[in-house]
Parts: sequence; C-alpha cells; structure tokens
Amino acid sequence: MPARVHALLVVRPEGRVAADIHLERTLTALRAQSRPVDALTIVLCDADATVQAVAAASHAEGVISADRRTSFADALALGSHRLEGDAVWVLTHDTIPAPDALARLAGALETAPSVAFAAPKLVRADETDRIVSLGVSMTRYGRTVGLADGEHDQGQHDAGEDVLGTDVRGILVRADAWRRLGGIDRALAGADEGLDLGIRARLRGGRVALAPTAIVAIAGVGPAPVRAAYAQRTAQLHRRLAYAPAAAVPLHWLSLLPLAVVRSLGALLGKRPARILSEWGAAATVAVRPGAVARSRHSIRDERAASWAQLAPLRVTGTELRHRLDDDVPAGTGRGELHFFSGGGAWVVLAALVVSVIAFLSLLAWPVLGGGALAPMRATLGGLWSDASWGLRPLGWQTTGPADPFSAVVALLGSIWPAAPSRAVVVLWVLALPLAALGGWFAATRFTDRGVLRAVAGVAWALAPSLLDALISGRPTVVIAHLLLPWLLWTGVVAHRSWSAAGVASIVAVGVIACAPSLAPALALVWIVALVLTAAIAHGRGIARVVWLAVPTVVVFAPLVWHRVRSGDVWSLLADPGVPLGDSGGTDLGRRLLLGLGFPGGDGWGALSGADISAWTPLIVAPLFVLALAAPIIGRTLPAVALAITALAGLGTALAAIGISVASDAQHPITLWPGAALSLYWLAVVCAAVLALDALPARPPLRAVFGTLVIVTLAVSAAPALAAPLRGTAAITESTSSTLPAYVEAEGREGLSTATFVLTPTADGAVVTDVVWGETASLGGQSTLRSARLAPDPGDEDTARYAAQLIADPEGSVVDDLAAHGVAYVLLSGASGDLPAGADAASAMSRQAETALDQRDDLEIVGDTAKGKLWRITSEVAPRGSGDVGEAWRVGLLQAGIVLVALLLALPTRHSLAEARRRPRIVGLPRRAGRVRLVAAGVPVAGAEAEAVVAGSTTGSAAIATESELTDDDGAAEAERDPDGGAA
Repeated sequence: MPARVHALLVVRPEGRVAADIHLERTLTALRAQSRPVDALTIVLCDADATVQAVAAASHAEGVISADRRTSFADALALGSHRLEGDAVWVLTHDTIPAPDALARLAGALETAPSVAFAAPKLVRADETDRIVSLGVSMTRYGRTVGLADGEHDQGQHDAGEDVLGTDVRGILVRADAWRRLGGIDRALAGADEGLDLGIRARLRGGRVALAPTAIVAIAGVGPAPVRAAYAQRTAQLHRRLAYAPAAAVPLHWLSLLPLAVVRSLGALLGKRPARILSEWGAAATVAVRPGAVARSRHSIRDERAASWAQLAPLRVTGTELRHRLDDDVPAGTGRGELHFFSGGGAWVVLAALVVSVIAFLSLLAWPVLGGGALAPMRATLGGLWSDASWGLRPLGWQTTGPADPFSAVVALLGSIWPAAPSRAVVVLWVLALPLAALGGWFAATRFTDRGVLRAVAGVAWALAPSLLDALISGRPTVVIAHLLLPWLLWTGVVAHRSWSAAGVASIVAVGVIACAPSLAPALALVWIVALVLTAAIAHGRGIARVVWLAVPTVVVFAPLVWHRVRSGDVWSLLADPGVPLGDSGGTDLGRRLLLGLGFPGGDGWGALSGADISAWTPLIVAPLFVLALAAPIIGRTLPAVALAITALAGLGTALAAIGISVASDAQHPITLWPGAALSLYWLAVVCAAVLALDALPARPPLRAVFGTLVIVTLAVSAAPALAAPLRGTAAITESTSSTLPAYVEAEGREGLSTATFVLTPTADGAVVTDVVWGETASLGGQSTLRSARLAPDPGDEDTARYAAQLIADPEGSVVDDLAAHGVAYVLLSGASGDLPAGADAASAMSRQAETALDQRDDLEIVGDTAKGKLWRITSEVAPRGSGDVGEAWRVGLLQAGIVLVALLLALPTRHSLAEARRRPRIVGLPRRAGRVRLVAAGVPVAGAEAEAVVAGSTTGSAAIATESELTDDDGAAEAERDPDGGAA
C-alpha cells in the first residue's frame, strides 16, 4: 500500500448546482475514509466566498485559487506543484468516495509494480446501482466506448481488471508515473482524459487496473450536451492526430473539414443536429493547434516501451460495438396498434373516394383544370422549377425578384406527373376528399384511440366548408393548405419528442404558409404557445425541436421578406399567391356569422331552396360546434385549451382577412381570402369535438349517437357543394394547356426568351395590358410582386405607354421598341367576339385596337384564335436577358439547403422508431406516477414483465407510456438514454 497518498481536489462550479454543498459532501467522505489521505490540495476555479470558506475549514494542506477559465487539466497541473507522497488521488467536488474506496484503490495499485493507476467504479449518487463508468476503451478509429456506462450494477463487471483507460475522476495514480506522464493532456478539452492517460501509461509499459469494489458516487449532472459533444469530438480528433503515424498526420489534418461535412450529414440523419456546431467547432479548434499535437506526440514517443499492436486486444472491435449499439435500442411499447384498416380508417377514405369520383366525374376526362384561380402549368419540369427560382419573373415587363414559395409547391406538385404536369392538378382535385379524410383521421389519432371518433374526424375534415368551397370555386392554394394542415398538427404536437416529427412538421409548415401566407400570424401564435408549454411543462426538454419548426419557413421566405422590406411594402407579404381571384362576399354581419360557422361564402343551399330556408341552413353544423365548446369542460384540459387558442387564432385571421386588401387583378382591389384561415379554425373545432366525444361515458352509447349526428349534419350541409359540379354551377371548367394561342404555345416551349404583349379591353372602355413570357401565364409563374404592390412600377408605365401607342398611332416605332425588349407577339384578347353581351365600351375599344394593329406594316396577322386575335412582330426580336444567375443560385441553394436539412431530420432511424413506440400516440394524457404492470385498456400485455406507468384519461381512453415519458423527475435519465428523441 502506498506510504503517502496526496489527494488533488478540483472545484469548478458550473452555476447549475450548489458547489459548496457538493464540496462539503466530498470533504466529509474524505474524512470518513478507513485509509485517510495524507495530504489534500484543493484547487478552486472561480469559487465564491461560501466555497472558499468551506475549503478553508477543511484543513487542506493547500488551497489554490484559479481563474474561472482554468480547465480541469490546468487545475490539476497547478495542484501537482505541491505534490507530496507516493500516489495521487484525483477528485472533483462532485465525487463522493465510499469509506473504503481509497483503501481498495491502494490495494489494486499495489497488485503489481506495473500498474500505473487504479480506477474505481463510478456510480450515480442518487441511484447507486447505476454505473456511471467502469473502464473506457476505443475503436480502431478512435471512437470512445464506455465499457459499462449507464448499466444496472449487478456485479457483472466486477471480475474485470485490465482496461485501456478509465474515467479520470477518482483514479489513484502512482506519483512517479504522474510526473513522467505530465498529468492530463491539456489539449483534450475536458473529455477522454482518463483514456488518453491510460494509453500513454500503457505505451510506457504500465497497466491500468480496475478496482470495482472501490465505489465513488458522482453527484454532478455533467456539462450541457452541446458543450459535452464539443469536448468529446475535440478530444477524439486531437488523439487521432497524436496517435497516428507521422506520415498519416498531414492526411488526417487535411481530412478534418471534409469529415466535418460528412459527420454533419450523419448528425442530421441520426437526429442529432445539436452536434453539428460542435463538430465544426472541434474541427476548427484542432486544425489551428499544431503545437498541441506536437507536444502530445513528443510525450508519447518519450520513453515508449510498448507498441500499438500490444494495445489492440484492449480495443473494442466493430462486432462488439454493433452489439453494444443493438443493446442500446429501447424495448417495450407505449402505444397500441394504429388499426387503420380494422378501425375503419380505410373505409372512411374509400367512401370519400367514391363520393369524390361521383361529384367530379367529368374531371376524369379533363387534361387541364381551369376556372377560378386555376391556370395551366409549364409543360416541362425545367419550366416548373424555373418559375420557382429567383430572377426575372415570367409575368410583367421587367419584374425581377424572388419567386413566391407557392411556386415551389406548384413545381413539386407538377413533378409528380412529369409528362403532363397540369394533369397533377386534376388528380389532386379528384383525390382531395379522400386525402382530406385520411389527414383528418390521422390528426384524430393524437386525441383518441377509438376508431369511431377517428372516423368522425375524417369525415368532418373531408366535408369542411372551406375545402368544398375551394374545390368548386377553383382555389388551389386553399385546397393544398387544407390537405397539409392535419399533418402539421399530427407531427407538430409531438415535435418536442422527436427530431423526426420536428423535421416533418417544419417541412409541412413551409408548404402551408407558402399556400396561405395570411396564416403566418396565427401559426406563429400557436408556435409561441408551444414554446411556452414546452418550457413550462417539459422544463425545456425538446424546446430546440420546437424552435426548429419555424426555421425552414423563415429561411424559405427570407428572400421575399427582404425584397418587401426594402420596397417598404411589408403588408403585401400576406397576399394570397397564385392567380388573383376576388371575393364578392362582403364584410357585413351576416358574412361574419357565416365565417364563425366555418363557411367562407354561402353554404350553397340558397340555389336549392328559398331565401327563408337558406338563411338558417348554415346552422346545420351546430352539433359539431356544441361539442367543441364542451371540450374544455368535459375533455382533457391542456389539449382542449391549446385547440381553443388555435381555433380563435384561425377565426380571428378569417374575420380580419375579409377587410384587408393588399392585391388587385389590375382592375379591382382583392381582399385576402379567409378559406385557409377557416381550415385552421375548422381543424381545431373538429379535434376539440373529438376530445369532447372521447370524454363521454361509454354507457349509454352517447359517443355513437353524437358522432352519427355530426356526420349526418355535415353531409347535409355539404350536399349543395358536392352537387355543384353535377349541376354545372361550379366555377371549375375544362381548360387548355396554355392561356395563349396554340401558335405562341408551340413557339414558346423552349423557354422564356420571348414574350406576348396581351391587350384586354374592359367594360369601362379601358385596356388592361400584360406581358407573358414563354408559352403560358402558368400557375407557378404568378407572382405577388405583381399582384400585390403599392403603386405602379416603371414596367407598368412602359406597358401602358406602349399599349396607348399601339392603339392610337399606327405609324410609330412602338413595335421596334417591343421587339428590342423581347416581345414577339401581340394578342388582343376578346377580338373574336368573345366579349360579353352589353360590353359596348369594351367592344368599341376592341374594334379600335384591332383596326390600328391591322394597319401596321411591322405586325403580321397570324389570325383569330380561341384566345383572341394574334399578330406576330416581323422585326428582329432580341431575346430576353438571363438576369443575375449568381443571385438565383445563391438564393436557390439557401432555400434548398434548409429544406434538405429538414428532410434529413425527418428520415426516421431504427432507434428513433423504437423510441417512438415507447411513447403514447395520444397527447395531453394526465400523468400518473404509480408503478403497475404494463397494461393496455385494462388487459395485461402478454410477456410484459417490466414495470410501466399507465397514462389514461378518466373517460376510459387508455394508452401506455413509460415512466420517463410521464414523470418530470426522470427526464434526465431519459435524456441520457436517447438525447435526441424518437419519431412521431
């Protein structure tokens, strides 16, 4: 046994724990040692007066004060100057040695002269049968592997003696070995210090012995995850450079940054995005410290007595590592089967499909859908994505700037059917009802496990008035937003649990706001509420995932926001994208009452019944709202309140939208359409009604009665809208593949190099002008930069001047000016007698314009077409410039990059899926902390021997959850098992 043992105790307060209390416990444990220490030196790193007083009262041989930035290695170096004795005991202020710990460590150190240091078994202070560390090894490539970290202590590792390294806390080192090794390598940044010390000791011919019977408890909580990840990666990279053969060091150094890129992608795929900054920080730190690497390599070469091959048996092999990773996958389940087919979900979707096919039967033969706010798509994938990129816009004289994010949604939709992109819109219209039913059914799975109630939600969402109105009036933005909203809810409510769910929700949020920018304030409010709830209820665990929900949307919209801010037109950011379509509903009290019942316009019964009856028909949906209002009273409080806030945000947005005008169709101002906001409102109402139905008692069968009532009333309310296509009263029509004549379409498919100058006479005798580049005014080519602007831009003034010259001056040079700008055709819309009856002023203006254009020698008459009369410019047409290609690439890469990151986060892993199965699918369940056997709906699960917590509502809706999911005090243990969460 060593004659004298000198203990070095380092105190480094972290601000999250009371250092004086921990220090007092450590000093008490030292005084209780059966083999007392012979000397004690305490190193205080920026300790307060209380800690200094405790240290002063300890009768330590020396107390050294150091700066706050002093690392653990530096602190030990300071204490080593006063080193006396034959062995050094390394301690921290949060270590609590058992009374016989030093005696057993000293016994292990004396087993053989070759033992350089002995290491104790580190356990948790609050759970002494849980191992913190008992030996450390590494893989062939330097990855640190704890040999028993986190395991339940059953003595399974007590027979181990030789290890490659250990945790540095609590080790007893021979004093001569400590001096020769130079203590801990200061370049390790606080990680892998015991592993590196053991490797260097073994290369000098020493050994590292375990003393499993020497117990040292750890009371600290450890550094923050980001800081710990940085320290671990820095230590790993530094050791790689220090241990590598001399010839390989330059290659390893050159690989630092490329490896950071690869590992960043791996961190995204592994649902550990917090490690990305740590990865780059570690790579940069190690790259700029060649001196530290040189010193470490010199220390290893000095007095080296063993080869690396002799250390190989102590390393962890790839097979052993895979077995350890397999063992880390969590077992058990916290949720039952989804029961989509057996629970009626498939039947609901199939029924919605049948109804949709009957209602939109004629659409099956239409190649292109028109009417309302619909327009053809580009004929090629390149054209689709060109409309979605930054640069010269496809509409307007010289409009330049970012594309609306909705253009990317259109491009993505069109890419589903590359051969005929416009056909994708037709398919979307036919499948809208079953897709909505599917989304509503899945959204309900977050609030109930009963198939009947999920079916009610699916039907209610498919028959939502906002969706039906959008389908018959031709509003693709509302249709797409409506289909996406339930998936935003399904993933968003569990985003705090899982990076996979957060990744999917962030992508869906981009799509929703791209289709309906006016929803941004309401969704921002819901997001803030989610942040508050995560901070308050989950004590901040998972808040980074909730924050991430808004990041892709912010980045994708950043170019458009910046453009609008620079132009001083911020309110135009709320403008509805796509083809401008007016709202004739008004803003009177009756309209606002309809909005309160979920109808963006009328319910359609006015055309089928008298005015006296149709005034009351919107009240048919009242049972759904009665149930929703009852949810906060009889349902689960937390989800009911969150849904109430969401509903109020959606309804408030809809009520405000009908009075806000930020766009125009070149003739009349256009207010924001409330449809998408009502979809958000309706979603919250439907889910709240499901909560209320779920809370009803099983006997008498009130759930089935009220659920059937809701379905029947909604079906009656939806009947006029579903019958509108069959009666021919819907606004949607069959269209052509271009808004321009076929001649122009054929010539313009090669790109946007030439334009068509379109003149459209209006009923008041004026002429509306537009410049269409390429083969059509496509749906993705629409831009709020043109439809929503405060005042005419120079391009508007130019087109107005050129239009006046074309009509009033048959001899001028206006055609040459048009050709110099890239205009190849002039189209007079309505020149073929298509103007409506009674439009005398428009007819007169059309005849005057047609006469003037026919008289020009520099215009060649192509002829009358279904789109109007067409002329071709005979002068040489200069192709349109390409704009700032570099800016387009930068903006595109930024937007695509953030979406790619979100996609990588969304991809589930085996571990995340296993972790997700441990958690209840339903949210907002009350917490119960009683330990019982694993049960589901009162029935014991066969073969389940583990203890679990049953989380159930008082209404009988049961779900399974592990204790770490439902209790706050076990959150730290859960974070240790899987700090990155699971999938949705």
